[in-house]
Amino acid sequence: MMPTLSKTETNIKLPFSFIFYSLVAFSISQVLLIFSGSFVSNGVFRIPHLWMIAHLLLLGWALMVAMGAMYQLVPVVFLTPIWNETFGFIQFVITAVGITAFALSLAFSPAFIIVSGSLTFIGILMFFFQMIMTIRKQSEKNIFTLLVGSGLVCLLLAISLGILLSASIGGNISLANHVAVLKSHIVLGVAGWFTLLIFGFSYKMVPMFSLSHGFSMKLSKPVLIIYLFGLSVTIASFWLESNGWFQLGLILLFIAFSIFVWHIKEIIDKRLKKNLDKPFMFSLLAILIGWGIHLASVILAFISVSQVTFGIILYLYTFGWIIFSILGYLYKIVPFLWWTYRYSKEMGKPGVPTLKQLMNEKLGLNLFIIFLVCLIGLIIAFTFQLPTFYTLVQFIIATASIIFCTAIINVVRK
Repeated sequence: MMPTLSKTETNIKLPFSFIFYSLVAFSISQVLLIFSGSFVSNGVFRIPHLWMIAHLLLLGWALMVAMGAMYQLVPVVFLTPIWNETFGFIQFVITAVGITAFALSLAFSPAFIIVSGSLTFIGILMFFFQMIMTIRKQSEKNIFTLLVGSGLVCLLLAISLGILLSASIGGNISLANHVAVLKSHIVLGVAGWFTLLIFGFSYKMVPMFSLSHGFSMKLSKPVLIIYLFGLSVTIASFWLESNGWFQLGLILLFIAFSIFVWHIKEIIDKRLKKNLDKPFMFSLLAILIGWGIHLASVILAFISVSQVTFGIILYLYTFGWIIFSILGYLYKIVPFLWWTYRYSKEMGKPGVPTLKQLMNEKLGLNLFIIFLVCLIGLIIAFTFQLPTFYTLVQFIIATASIIFCTAIINVVRK
C-alpha cells in the first residue's frame, strides 16, 4: 500500500511527468548533435537545425527537469503545498506539446513558429502562475524565495523576448534591433533563469546532502544583488552597444559567482558527512566549472575576440555548468523522491531497499568521469576546430546520456 501524501508532498506523478519528458528530450538532443560537428566545432550556431537542438536541450531538458524538480522541492523548501496539482498536469501537457512543436518548427516550419512558440509561452506562463500562487502562501519569505522568484522573472522575460524573435523569424514582425533582443533572450534564459535557480536550490541541497549545520547565509544576499546588477548591466550593453558596459557586466557576474563559490565552500566546511556522495561531488565540480567559465568570459571581454568565441563559451557554460549541475543533482534527487514515496513508511521491513541501493553509484561515477573527459574533448575540438574529433566526442556524450537517462528511469522499477 502506497503512503498517503502529507500537506507539503506533491503527487509523485506530477514531477516525474516533467522529469521523464526531459530525459527523452536530453537523449534526443545529444544524438542530434552528433550530426552537427562541421557547424558546432567551427562555432557556427545560428542555423535552424542547431536552434532546434538548443531549444530541445534548454527547454525540453533543462527547463522541464527544473519544473519537475520545483513541483516537488518548492513545497518542501517553502513548507507550503503546490497551489493546484490538476492545473500542474494541464500545464505539463501544454508545455510538453508546445516545446516539442516549437523545436520542430524552428528547423522545419518557420511559419508555424509563432503558433508553437505561443503555446510554449502559455505553458510557461501557467508554471509561473502556479509557482507565484504557491510561494505567496509562504509565511516567511527568505533568500530561497528571492533567488527562485528572481529566476522566474528572468524566465518570463526570456520567453517574452523569445516570442518576439519567433514572430520575427516567422515574418510576422520586423525587429529594429534583432541582435540585442537575441542576446538579451540568451543571457536572461541561461545566466538569469538557470543560474539563479541553481543558486537557490544549491543553498538548500548542499547542506542537505552534506549534512552541514551552523553556517551563515549572509553571503547569499550579495550574491543575488550583485548577480542581478551584473545581468542588468550586461543586457544594457547589448542595447547601448557599449563594450565598456559589457566588460563591467561580466566582471560583476564573476564577482557574484565567486562569492557564491566561497559561500558554498563555507557551507561544505561545516558538514558532518565527511565522505560526500559521488553524484553530489559532480554537482560541486560543476560550480567550479561555472566559476572558471565566468573567469574566462571576463578575460576574453578585454581581448579582441569574435562573437564566435563567445558562442563557444556559451556552449561550454551550458554543458559544463548547467547540464553538469542538473545531472549531479538529478542522480541524487530521483532516488530520494522515489524512495520517500514508495518505501518511507515501510522502512525496516524485509525486502525494503536502502536509498543507496536504488541507484548504481559506481555507474554514476563512471558516467560523470566520461562527461568530464568529454568536456575537455569539446574544448580541444573548439580550440583547434576539429569537426571529426567533435563528432567522436559527441557520440560518446550521447551514449553516456542515454545510459544516464536509462539509469534514472530504472529507479522507479525498483
